[in-house]
Amino acid sequence: MVEIYDTTLRDGAQSKDIYFSLQDKLRIALKLDEFGIQYIEGGWPGSNPKDQEFFKAVKQYSFKHSVITAFGSTRRKDLPPDKDHNLQAILESGVEVATIFGKAWALHVTKVLKTSLEQNLDMVYSSITYLREHGLKVIFDAEHFFDGYKANPEYALSVLRVAEEAGAQVLVLCDTNGGTLPHEIYKVVKMIKDKVKVLLGIHCHNDCGMAVANSIQAVLAGAVHVQGTINGFGERCGNADLCQIIPTLELKLGISTSQLGVERLRRLRELSQYVYELAGIHPNSYQPFVGDNAFAHKGGVHVDAVLKVPQAYEHIDPFLVGNQRVFSVSELSGKANILAKAREFHLPLSSEDREVLNSIVRKVKELENQGYHLENADATLFLLMAKEMGLYREFFKVIYCRMTSESRDGEFIADSAVKLKIGDQYVYDIAEGNGPVHAEDLALRKALSVFFPEIKDVELVNYRVSIADVAAGTASAVRVFIEFSDGERSWRTVGVSTNILEASKVALIDGYDYYLQLKRNPKLRGITASRKGSAGS
Repeated sequence: MVEIYDTTLRDGAQSKDIYFSLQDKLRIALKLDEFGIQYIEGGWPGSNPKDQEFFKAVKQYSFKHSVITAFGSTRRKDLPPDKDHNLQAILESGVEVATIFGKAWALHVTKVLKTSLEQNLDMVYSSITYLREHGLKVIFDAEHFFDGYKANPEYALSVLRVAEEAGAQVLVLCDTNGGTLPHEIYKVVKMIKDKVKVLLGIHCHNDCGMAVANSIQAVLAGAVHVQGTINGFGERCGNADLCQIIPTLELKLGISTSQLGVERLRRLRELSQYVYELAGIHPNSYQPFVGDNAFAHKGGVHVDAVLKVPQAYEHIDPFLVGNQRVFSVSELSGKANILAKAREFHLPLSSEDREVLNSIVRKVKELENQGYHLENADATLFLLMAKEMGLYREFFKVIYCRMTSESRDGEFIADSAVKLKIGDQYVYDIAEGNGPVHAEDLALRKALSVFFPEIKDVELVNYRVSIADVAAGTASAVRVFIEFSDGERSWRTVGVSTNILEASKVALIDGYDYYLQLKRNPKLRGITASRKGSAGS
């Protein structure tokens, strides 16, 4: 079994664009405990007041599977352990396990700490001994170990031996600069394993894009303790991503990482998304195992094969890590892609419906040629397919939509007027917004809600404009993506035009039309897809 040590709350929080509040840190810690992580590094209590508050607040919670650890450095060169602020803060945090780092690279000792090699060894020994004398277990992070070992192997090894003699229960070899290659990691860890008696660990940064590979190589060489962060958050290019390491160890190598068993991996994507949300960072769609695109198939040959034999283009069953298979539709699509999307949308379309299939494929390619990207706008695709299959019902028709904007007394004013035909009746409404698209959206919502009050539950949550891949002289087409939500599901639409307001209107109309199809159309009511953010999800 390999121990997993999570440092999202400390090393991950050192990412340039990440800020965790105290409450965020507590919520993430509880989520990590629920997932069965053995060690959760709560922070560096000697470095800032928020981390000190975390260790006070975390005592109010009961952790079933995880041990909370406090992080810190070895004592300062000119202070005894009992006078060192960092070590005292660790003791005051109330933890049972402390993780302290010490320099294993002579360059850092002499050029950064400005001390002697012997003094550094004493700093490591006395710091660990002091914490052990106060009843704490100690994990020692040998900072810059691999760079130090390359430069002076005897000294780097002496740092480990001193930490071991002082009573450290785990010696963690750190690739702090993230510049070591996998074959080097394997060779060094294999060599060190025979020279120490306590457990070996690994801590890798991702500056060469190899933190995960390096961590796996370390385990294969004998490391039984792996440090990393959820989603690979961390300084510079990040740390080793536990969302990749854990399933690789469990599903590829058969190495257990928790007493909770492999079934818990079905919550891995949920954990990843949860941490992204609290970090305020948009999830990486291309992240292995847990990303939206990790099991997404677009090419017709790929889709056809996956529908027949999933493992033809999938290295694992996406369900094992809480993810799911996704099929995209684009100009590269064939009938297999359309059938796959119909299955995802729960639309009754089969390979026997040749005429309908051919018509949908043809229209998809025509739209893509005009600049549409339907792979990111499932609601627009859903409407197209429903119309071709004869399942669509027209609930409203836009007779006209007019927008005006002007600068008045130093303020920008935008109005929109819409006229709709609903059944045999006409509805006219106007609205003022902080921009023409906002005004257009408000006017549509007001007019539609007269007959369809549920429209009030729908919100426009994202709006994005890009240049389409087609152009006509100076009249380049623009592509507008709009994301909607009713609080339970979200869906996306796309509109393309040489006029940004016209493209926005098309996407807005499709967004409300799609919602009414699921709510009011007896043939389509209640149809859902399983991924949140997809059409009907």
